[in-house]
Amino acid sequence: MLATTILTPATQRIFQMIGVLFRKALMAAGLILLLSLLGLQIVHGGVADALKLLLPPAAASVDHDPAAVVAGEADAEASATALTPRMQSALDFVSRRYRVASEALQPIFVAAQLAGRELHLDPLLIIAVIGVESGFNPFSQSVYGAQGLMQVVPRFHADKLPEEAAPAAFLDPVINVRVGASVLRESISRMGSLEDGLQQYGGATKDPMRRYSNKVLSEKQRLEQAALRLRAA
Repeated sequence: MLATTILTPATQRIFQMIGVLFRKALMAAGLILLLSLLGLQIVHGGVADALKLLLPPAAASVDHDPAAVVAGEADAEASATALTPRMQSALDFVSRRYRVASEALQPIFVAAQLAGRELHLDPLLIIAVIGVESGFNPFSQSVYGAQGLMQVVPRFHADKLPEEAAPAAFLDPVINVRVGASVLRESISRMGSLEDGLQQYGGATKDPMRRYSNKVLSEKQRLEQAALRLRAA
């Protein structure tokens, strides 16, 4: 049996005070070390060199190039929105299968890839749900009021919209994918397995045959196989 120790409020306050004093002592020691180094630098290298110790590299450099910073930010943004070879091959397959322009699919696949990274979901699973739910029609709406690519029901998931977004934002492809992926992640976590999570997402928790999850996973397998074929070719 494990013993459990319960600290009294007074003891907890003592530990908190010790922690604060310890942090302050570390800060004081660091400051003393910095001042010592600064004094040595003044003696041996002059005031100008000493000042460089207190400045970040960008501020101390007279050759700082704003254009280089802009270029670096542009490269980082391009890298973040670039599709992996796997996703690009899947996009090419979907473009031909559903007869949708690749330019229109690009932001959808990027949104799925980013949502997959953030939520720890396979982005091709998100794409498979889109294929099953809407056939990549961003303006699709069911008789139950589910909207967009991933058929999200606005009255249940309005809290997941970005701030100041209008209710019609569910028809925005990128927002719909982000919200739909979040709902899918919640369903999987709540139900404890991928198949059961898909069943809940599709509103089919009482189906013992799991036809919805089988349909989505079959679509995902087709995407996987098509991506492999296209990459091999």
